[in-house]
Amino acid sequence: MCVKWFSTFRFENGVLHRIIRPVEFPKITLVGVGLLGGSVGLAVKQRGMAGQVTGYVRRVESVEECLATGAVDEATQDLEAAVTGASLVILCTPVGGMVELVEQLKPHLSVDTVITDVGSVKASVVHALEPVLPRFVGSHPMCGSEKAGVAHARGDLFEGAACAITPTNQTDPTAVETVSNFWNALGSNVISLTAEDHDAIVARTSHLPHVLVTALVNAVIGQPREGEAEFLGTGFRDTTRLASGSPNLWCDIALTNAEAIADSIDGVQNELQKLQAALHARDVSQLEAFFAKGQTLRDDWLKGLEKD
Repeated sequence: MCVKWFSTFRFENGVLHRIIRPVEFPKITLVGVGLLGGSVGLAVKQRGMAGQVTGYVRRVESVEECLATGAVDEATQDLEAAVTGASLVILCTPVGGMVELVEQLKPHLSVDTVITDVGSVKASVVHALEPVLPRFVGSHPMCGSEKAGVAHARGDLFEGAACAITPTNQTDPTAVETVSNFWNALGSNVISLTAEDHDAIVARTSHLPHVLVTALVNAVIGQPREGEAEFLGTGFRDTTRLASGSPNLWCDIALTNAEAIADSIDGVQNELQKLQAALHARDVSQLEAFFAKGQTLRDDWLKGLEKD
């Protein structure tokens, strides 16, 4: 697996400083203005990176909501009007509907328009869109919330977050540079890797946790025992926070990254089977090893984050 980092640094007085080069676009269009799209709009406007930020939305109620949050300069249900004249178009819709959406907007794009997306699954998107849009670059900012909608958008959402980009050998190099500089300017740390590697990684680090906590909620709250509700404390609440995510969004993710998620579940099942065997055998050494390994691995990981 080949992974590349995109950033510029300089030393000053013995300190390494990251340089964020200014990026400016006459018009940026957000196709879909929810949590991520709205956060992109706020971040762009706060940094003065665009002459105009336009949002395309499907519901008439969303027009006023987007304007009220300040995420866009204008919002419209007219896709042609939204993308016409845009120098950068960012697809912020569920992955499963992107191909159909692109077919509708392509006739209205300039030959110079750069297109990217924020989807958390990349292989299916890249393989479908790159042959249709020569200046498309797949991207995925690794940030978000279990909260949905533009009302929860934040201008600082991307600061310090990793952002994957997934160009291929056929991707326009200038488009790759444009998209990389864009996410860097929003404060993200840009990492380049293949779409397939991306999907395999996020299946384990992002999609699997959501699947597991949802299964936990379904197994406990969905199959309650008498008197149990009083014992669902802060530990259970904090552990299962991710289960409050949008079911439609997560169904879309599960369908578009099904094999990688299924493979990642195998690893957890192996761990649970070993734990189950140790419990049945009352094997103290195996139980201690199980919990000690988890503690050590997590503590070492957190120490590594502190050093970074």
